[in-house]
Amino acid sequence: MNEKRMLDDQHYETMLAEESLCTKENLVYETPAEALYDTPMHYCPGCGHGVVHRLLAEVIEEMEILHDVIGVAPVGCSVLAYNYLNIDMSEAAHGRASAVATGIKRVLPEKYVFSYQGDGDLAAIGTGETIHTCNRGENVLIIFINNGIYGMTGGQMAPTTLPGMKSTTSPFGRDVDTMGAPLKITDLVAELPGTYYVTRQSVHKPANVRKTKKAIMKGFEYQKLGKGTCFVEVVTNCPSNWKMTPLDSNTWMEENMLPFYPLGDIKVPQKGEN
Repeated sequence: MNEKRMLDDQHYETMLAEESLCTKENLVYETPAEALYDTPMHYCPGCGHGVVHRLLAEVIEEMEILHDVIGVAPVGCSVLAYNYLNIDMSEAAHGRASAVATGIKRVLPEKYVFSYQGDGDLAAIGTGETIHTCNRGENVLIIFINNGIYGMTGGQMAPTTLPGMKSTTSPFGRDVDTMGAPLKITDLVAELPGTYYVTRQSVHKPANVRKTKKAIMKGFEYQKLGKGTCFVEVVTNCPSNWKMTPLDSNTWMEENMLPFYPLGDIKVPQKGEN
């Protein structure tokens, strides 16, 4: 089997060389080599974190802000973002990323500042920081990864865990009567006067990946204009803690997460505000 694969690979490489297919005009994909380190990622197979990292790197390079952007990553699966993004990064205590981003932006207002946070971090431990950062209209971009569960720390129930959804701390499913309803924090921050652009996207299909990239770019562009807090939620999967294959987890997400957390813009600039 391995020998056959080696022969197939050699044939493929020979075909590419002989037919001169590897040319600049035929290029459809190119790694953002400046903003993204050439290193294997530690995320579980099928996880959306790596896709969002790549989108961040693409946006940073296309906007030519590599030396003018600062990211803040807290505790959780997002904590090692600085191992992959070749930009200035600061680590924050659990839940405090938006507070750290606020401090950085106030000291260095000319920089592009973003926080990169999971749902347990942003919507549970960091609820206070998140709400008040958005309410004050701090001129930062918050990127919120929502997979409905605590990923790194063992798969516990998060504020975003769906009704009936099982986790290590809700083994029989989330009981709304005793555990409360899921927190749609993105809808909540959209009601605050300090938020300027609030959207919910995903990265499970190519079309959705393009929309998420556009949303991240808008967040940085509005920050340059000093418009207030931009908030981009990315609904994604967690195959390991959901106990599913990557493909099954995407299907489950479409059938269960997306009806509860519908995709699309929630708060956009009013006509004439751009």
